[in-house]
Amino acid sequence: MKGYKTIFFSAITAISLTFCAMKHELQTEFPQEIQSVFYQKVKKGTESSVINFYIEFKKPLANNIKLEKIYFHNEESPVSEITKNTFVSHFYQSNKKEDLILNRNPAKEYGNKAPVVQKSKFDLKFNEVVLEYTKDGKTLFYKISNVLEKPLR
Repeated sequence: MKGYKTIFFSAITAISLTFCAMKHELQTEFPQEIQSVFYQKVKKGTESSVINFYIEFKKPLANNIKLEKIYFHNEESPVSEITKNTFVSHFYQSNKKEDLILNRNPAKEYGNKAPVVQKSKFDLKFNEVVLEYTKDGKTLFYKISNVLEKPLR
């Protein structure tokens, strides 16, 4: 009986340690000084819009650092370089709504599609963003708070 207890507690410990390893650890500091972080919404007709997310550095980004993705508003998008100091990420949003068939008879609602709910890797507030980057080949995450929306000029 004592052997079963030992095996049981060992299995529980192993499982709990496995789930701890799956969490992404957020860095408290970014290795380079960030000048500004902001986003701009651009409407493309009545059916879609784009959020352009910008990160500007005071000095050019170091060679051993590569920006990978940005996690913002429960979405993720790759980062691309505009200049050595400025990077952008684009989040495309569709405002088009699917037509739903509503009827007393559930058989007539057969063609309706269930909504797709995406769960983000991070639990973020509306004005927070997580930056995924690699430094010397190691993937790291940095959380930025109080991100501002700049209106288009």
